[in-house]
Amino acid sequence: MTEEDAVAAVGDGTPGPDAEAVPDAAGTEPAGPRPLGVDRTPTGNAGVDAHLARLEDADHLAADGHLEVYEDVHQGLRTALAALDERAGPPQGPTRPYDNRS
Repeated sequence: MTEEDAVAAVGDGTPGPDAEAVPDAAGTEPAGPRPLGVDRTPTGNAGVDAHLARLEDADHLAADGHLEVYEDVHQGLRTALAALDERAGPPQGPTRPYDNRS
């Protein structure tokens, strides 16, 4: 498929899905994966920051390798969020309704 065919396949001037595999006008192959350069602000939670730092691993992978990294980070963040709901130590408040006397 030529570059013109890839553009024509979409119809709105944006390259189609096969356009990435088409060499550019100079005859060279497209560049490999490049970092997005997205700034990441620390959250103050070491566990969350470690999961977010793992997203940088996707910068050096082809697009088909991103899914594994994203799923791993998503699961880690879900676990960290669920841990916020767990209470540390004994339960707060009365454990039996009749212990609450005024």
